[in-house]
Amino acid sequence: MNEKLKQRYEARAHVLKAMAHPTRLFIVEELARREKYVGELTDLIGADVSTVSKHLTVLKNAGIVTDEKRGMQVYYKLRVPCVLNFFACVESVLKTTATEQLRLTR
Repeated sequence: MNEKLKQRYEARAHVLKAMAHPTRLFIVEELARREKYVGELTDLIGADVSTVSKHLTVLKNAGIVTDEKRGMQVYYKLRVPCVLNFFACVESVLKTTATEQLRLTR
């Protein structure tokens, strides 16, 4: 693998790692519905502001979400809604795996 290709795979891994947490997956799905400010996400998740902010920073650094300060609130939204296509693919994998496991146990 050449250096350019390696860098590309590392960049992909960075994005995937950013989503590799249940809370961050939840945040992405919530932001797919509409933009939200940190307080809304904190209430939905049931975690403190600093924890939610850290999750949002991971997503922002990976280029998945973007933020905008409005007055005293910081609003977040999906930067690239196509990330939801990945979720659909993951659900297909889960469904296929469950179906195969069920078939093997019979």
